[in-house]
Amino acid sequence: MSSKKLGLFDSVLLVSGSMIGSGIFLVSADMTRQLGSAPWVMMAWVLAGVITLLAALHFGELASMMPGSGGQFNFISRIYGRKIGFVYGWTVFSVIQTGVIAAVAMAFSKHFWLIFDRYFVTDYVLLNHSVGTPVVALLSVWVLTGINVVGVQETKWVQRVFTLTKFLALGALIVCGIYYAVQNGGELISNFSNNHQSSWTSKSLVKNQWEYLSSIGFMLAFASAMVGSLFSSDAWQGITFMGSEIKDSFKTIPKALFWGTLLVTIVYCLANLAYFSVLTLDEVANADSDRVGVAAVGKIIASNGSFWSAEIIMAMLVLVSTFGCNNGLILSGSRLYQSMAEQGLFFKSVVKVNQRDVPQNALIYQAIWASVLCLSGTYGQLLSYCTFASLLFYIITVAGVIKLRKNEPIAERPYKVWFYPYSTYLYLILAGFVAIGILFSQFTIAITGIGIVLLGWPIYRFFGR
Repeated sequence: MSSKKLGLFDSVLLVSGSMIGSGIFLVSADMTRQLGSAPWVMMAWVLAGVITLLAALHFGELASMMPGSGGQFNFISRIYGRKIGFVYGWTVFSVIQTGVIAAVAMAFSKHFWLIFDRYFVTDYVLLNHSVGTPVVALLSVWVLTGINVVGVQETKWVQRVFTLTKFLALGALIVCGIYYAVQNGGELISNFSNNHQSSWTSKSLVKNQWEYLSSIGFMLAFASAMVGSLFSSDAWQGITFMGSEIKDSFKTIPKALFWGTLLVTIVYCLANLAYFSVLTLDEVANADSDRVGVAAVGKIIASNGSFWSAEIIMAMLVLVSTFGCNNGLILSGSRLYQSMAEQGLFFKSVVKVNQRDVPQNALIYQAIWASVLCLSGTYGQLLSYCTFASLLFYIITVAGVIKLRKNEPIAERPYKVWFYPYSTYLYLILAGFVAIGILFSQFTIAITGIGIVLLGWPIYRFFGR
C-alpha cells in the first residue's frame, strides 16, 4: 500500500501546483491600480509569501500531530470543537474549494476559446461563448474528476506533467522578461532606481488619473491589494486533507508545505519583477482585461519580431496552469469531505471508496456543486465574499497552535514550528493587519463572507443529529 502513496516530490508538486492558477497572470494589474507603485506591489507579493510561509510552518506542526486525512478540518475540530470544525468544512464545500474549482475551470475555458477563436470558425450555437464557456469549464471539471476516480497514481502523473510544465513556462517568462530589461534598458531602472524619487510614493488610479494616498488611505489600499496576492497564493493547505495517502505524512507534509510554498513565493516575486522590467507602471495598471502576462509577453515578442501571438502563448500557459491547478484542488478537496463524513458531519455515502481506494462519491458531489457554481456564474462573487472568511480560518488555526501547546504540552509533535512563539505572533500580527484592512476597505464583502460562513451553524444541527 505504501508504494501507492505520494512521496515528498509529488507532495511538493501538489502544494505548488494547486497554488499556481491564473491569478499570477492577472491580479498585478488591479494591485498596481490600488498602490500606484511597483515597489509597493512587489512588497505586497513578498508579504503575501511571508504570511503564507508562516501559516504553512504552523500547519506543518498540526499535520505532524494529526497525520490522518482531513487536515484543517481536523485541526479546527480538535482545537475548537466539532461545531466550529463543521462550519469550516461547510464553507470549504459550499464556496471555498468548489468556488475556486469553478473559477479556475472558467478561466481554463475562456483561454481555450481564445485559442479556438484564433484558429477556427465559431459559427455554431455551441461555440457561442455564453454557452460554450460553461460547457468547456464543466468538461474540464468532469474529465479531471474522472481521472481522480481512476486512482491516485493516475492523478499523480497528471500533477507531475502539468506542474513541471508551468514551472518551465513561468521560468521562461521570467528569464525573457529580465533579459529584455537588461538588453533594452527596460523599465526596471525607472521603476526601482533610487533616483526615481516617487518610486515608493503610493497613489491610486481613479478615472484614469493617479491620485496620491494619505497614510491611512495607503494602509487600507495595501491591505485591499493583498487580497489578490493572498488569493493567488492560496490552496497550499490542500495537502493536509490527504494525510492517509501521503507516505510518512507526519514528516512529509511539513516538508512539502515549506518547500512548495517557498518555491511558489519565489516564482511569483520573480514573475512580477519580470512584469515591471518589461512594462511601465501605466501599462501594468491598464493591461487589457488585466492580462499583465499577455502584455509583457507581447512587448517581448514585438522586440524580437516573432510570428507567435502573445495572446496565444499566454493562453496556452494559462491552460496548462489552470488544468494542473484544478487537478490538485479536486484531488485534495474530496478527502476533506470524506473525513467529515467519517465523523458523521456529511452524507454517509461519502465515506465509501471504490475498488481503487478512492472516495468516488465525494469526488462526484464536489464536481456536481462546482458545476452548479459554473452555470450560476456566481463563483467569482462568492469567492470574493469568502476570501476574508478564509483568512480568518487561517488565523484561528494558527492561533490554535498556542492553545494546543498550552492544553496538550506532552502531545507528540514530530515537527515543531520554527521560532515559536515569535513566528506565531508575527503571523497573527501580519494576517490580522490584512484582515482589519479588508474589513475597513471592503466592509460589505467581508460581512457578507462572514454571513455565508454563519449559515453553517443551522446546517450543523441537521448533520449533528
